[in-house]
Amino acid sequence: MAETPHPHQTSNQITGAEIVIRCLEQEKVKFVFGYPGGAVLHIYDAIYKQDHFKHILVRHEQAAVHAADAFSRATGEVGVALVTSGPGATNAITGIATAYMDSIPMVVISGQVPVAAIGLDAFQEVDMVGVTRPCVKHNFLVKDVKDIASTLKKAFYIAKTGRPGPVVVDIPKDITANYAEFIYPSTVEMRSYTPVTKGHSGQIKKAVKLLLEAERPMVYTGGGLVLGDAAEHLIKLVRALGLPVTNTLMGLGGYPSTDKQFLGMLGMHGTYEANMAMQDCDVLLAVGARFDDRVIGNPDHFYKKARTIIHVDIDPSSISKRVKVHVPIVGDVRSVLAEMNDLIAQEKPAQSPALKAWWSQIEAWRSKLCLNYNDNNGLIKPQYVIEKLWEVTKGDAYVTSDVGQHQMWAAQYYKFDKPRRWINSGGLGTMGVGLPYAMGCQFADPTAQVACVTGEGSIQMNIQELSTCKQYHLPIKVILLNNRYLGMVRQWQEFFYENRYSESYMDSLPDFVKLAESYGHVGMKIEKPEDVEGALKDAFAMKDRFVFMNFITDQKENVFPMIPNGKGLSEMILAEDL
Repeated sequence: MAETPHPHQTSNQITGAEIVIRCLEQEKVKFVFGYPGGAVLHIYDAIYKQDHFKHILVRHEQAAVHAADAFSRATGEVGVALVTSGPGATNAITGIATAYMDSIPMVVISGQVPVAAIGLDAFQEVDMVGVTRPCVKHNFLVKDVKDIASTLKKAFYIAKTGRPGPVVVDIPKDITANYAEFIYPSTVEMRSYTPVTKGHSGQIKKAVKLLLEAERPMVYTGGGLVLGDAAEHLIKLVRALGLPVTNTLMGLGGYPSTDKQFLGMLGMHGTYEANMAMQDCDVLLAVGARFDDRVIGNPDHFYKKARTIIHVDIDPSSISKRVKVHVPIVGDVRSVLAEMNDLIAQEKPAQSPALKAWWSQIEAWRSKLCLNYNDNNGLIKPQYVIEKLWEVTKGDAYVTSDVGQHQMWAAQYYKFDKPRRWINSGGLGTMGVGLPYAMGCQFADPTAQVACVTGEGSIQMNIQELSTCKQYHLPIKVILLNNRYLGMVRQWQEFFYENRYSESYMDSLPDFVKLAESYGHVGMKIEKPEDVEGALKDAFAMKDRFVFMNFITDQKENVFPMIPNGKGLSEMILAEDL
């Protein structure tokens, strides 16, 4: 039976809620992660009537945004989340800020109270535009149903072009009930937003000349390389010139970690060889990275060694923001690296004696074996768990992590050979992302192995998503490195607060095996080193089950190398120094 037209509806008009759905269909959205509430019920009713995308019901709005974020990181597509007004919207803020700091393209649609009630402290009202202004690429408040389609078109365009980022579209409830004709723009023109894509050819030629003439060259890449889908071009350049290369935490997988030219991750917990090469190089090519405080440490120390810096980034505001560079190249990293490779191919470079000497120095630093650890005390070492995870998954899993010691161990000991396989919160350092990130990855690739490396503190921040994993039969494997501490906090308290472990001990922990089982999942508790590999093999053999693995690890283990706060790249603390 056909629905009776609304008295204010003409034959070619649909509701604002239906327009939202049509827009998502036009953008070829596959998943919307969300949680319903009063202000978005018209949209949820329209979702019920469509079959173009699948809605994923999370158990908390923060998890909705994190899952959409991870889906985007894993696929390169724009992630989409849907939340209601008031507390639903504010619950999404942490996820939005997390995506903003790591430049992840997302569109977050939030409900709002009716237009006439805005500013009157209506039930579940919050100024979403005002609240999110510091942590979005852009945001919109839609006050006319006729503007929904054009606004969403702009939102997706802004989110995925230039330096990517999250865009919030706040839609009052009455606007989703009003009627308008659906017209989706084919293009977007915004006078105030014209992102650059192609780098300056003169600067690119200058950069190539510097690299060819360098005696101690170094390549340093970040998350922008991964987001720009430029890994293949980086590999070609690095191998053609025989250069050493390092990745930031966010850039891991941008160059194969098992390749001999890869020096490991750099920064606060980077390898000795990567940090020393970064400090001592004479020409530095930085691609899609921002010289973060966790990467170069103290800028004054970094400046003690003279070097020429080439910086390639899509965002002009990131260039010379923390470190003055000599050859700035604003443009899409994929396009810039491709042009550089064309110029290098014309030169047919050969390895110089100076470069051979540079590699000899690097191998001397590498011989320190800075990631070696003592495993003879009969306790499970967290590093060992990650090494075995890499072996069991053959290095081919999506690995998500929360934030803390376990995050650093995963970054150091899981050898990522592909981009978009390492999913973690870098800029904001958000505890609680690991499980919803794993959910987003599993939806992105249902057949993939997905491992969530976490700690007993982080996992409890979004533990309710065990219910979501049960509902959608997600065969995620949780790798809990349980040391009964907020590990990174404890490590800092040990080094810098004279062993005053203020509120860092995790007392009254749940029985994680029983907790997992209560949600219908498989739980395991592993307490002996000799049981680690077998347990991992058993877990990953259960291809259709969610398995929660509680590894009881050495409480006193610390992450090394470590650069103390305020120190420089060459001022690392190594395990052998203690």
